[in-house]
Amino acid sequence: MSGGNGRFATVLKRTIDSKNYHFPNKSQMNILNPSSLEKYLKLKKPKYFIHVAGLSRPMSIHDKKISQSIDINIIGTCNVVKVCEKLSIKLIYFSTGYVYPGIKGNYTENDSVKPINKYAISKLGGECAVKMYDNSLILRIIMCEKPFIHKSAFYDVKTNFIFQDDVAKMIPKLLNKKGIINIGGKIQSVYNFAKKYNKKIKKSSGKKIFPPNPSMNLKKLHKILN
Repeated sequence: MSGGNGRFATVLKRTIDSKNYHFPNKSQMNILNPSSLEKYLKLKKPKYFIHVAGLSRPMSIHDKKISQSIDINIIGTCNVVKVCEKLSIKLIYFSTGYVYPGIKGNYTENDSVKPINKYAISKLGGECAVKMYDNSLILRIIMCEKPFIHKSAFYDVKTNFIFQDDVAKMIPKLLNKKGIINIGGKIQSVYNFAKKYNKKIKKSSGKKIFPPNPSMNLKKLHKILN
């Protein structure tokens, strides 16, 4: 997988049987260097490539450093797609539920996309490359670390937050799927999600930052898991 030293990789290592996974660091495999990618994958000969590496937060960085956002989230993903296609490796790409418009909520995988910010635009740019490769899976995820790391949470934004630990447990059941799958938890306000695990969490408004309801429909996911 890419992002071997990242937050999700750390969770995955302690959640699944990690002896069946490789967690290269940037010096071992650099997604911005196609030769580095190809050399590492030819050496390890994986059946699957889980592409988690990316630039995420703070989301404002995608407004301030668009070159970095484009390089890592779009060009880096394009490099991954090209090498996986060349070596016939199944690709699983971590995208985001923020590619949906975020107005009506309960978005299905077939609904139109309209990224809500530049982070989401960069992830959708990666999706465009992944969709060109038939042997691929796109996971649109809204996940966070456990415990919830912020001191306040939005009471006026509904979404499907899910902890990284729970997503990690799903991965083995999703590896052989293709297309697009929404990944998340119960539809609720960010505040209601957070206060379940932190009774002292404070309320804050997100209406100037996010649209009101970027939640996703999870019927396809539940059908697979059940």
